[in-house]
Amino acid sequence: MSDFDWKGLIKSVAPTAATLLGGPLAGMAVEAIAGAIGEPNATKEQIIEKLQTGTLTAEQMAALKTAEANLKIKLRELDIDLEKVHAADRDSARQMAAKTGDVWTPRILAFVVLITWGIVQYHLLTAVVDSSMRELVARLLGTLDAALMAVLYYYYGSSAGSAAKNDALVKK
Repeated sequence: MSDFDWKGLIKSVAPTAATLLGGPLAGMAVEAIAGAIGEPNATKEQIIEKLQTGTLTAEQMAALKTAEANLKIKLRELDIDLEKVHAADRDSARQMAAKTGDVWTPRILAFVVLITWGIVQYHLLTAVVDSSMRELVARLLGTLDAALMAVLYYYYGSSAGSAAKNDALVKK
């Protein structure tokens, strides 16, 4: 596995595709990215493997930008609002907790995630990580960061609405 930050690349070049990769519309993102990098029949795993090498050409980067624009158009044509999809996903988790009366499981999970994240952060700030463990620690930290964000989104929502507002203001 490479140290190349392929997720950061996709988020910066094709943020809509990056968002879709983690949700129910991942197939659309895989199709768009695969076509852009010249691997139209690639699976998600094959795309990730290709992106991890960090060897995309300038043409492939330009194709990713074009694929991102086309993906946005396709989402509009299909009348898919990503914020509504994400809001419905968060709401379904809250509704399940309300219907089952299970208020403790989300709280306990949130507490465990927060404490674990804090312990790992403390350890990273106070200890030297062996170079052979760097990838493993980065993976662990990335997973914990994602889990912490899920907890924050669950309890406080996301800033996607704010991002949409900013996009609308820029388009004016």
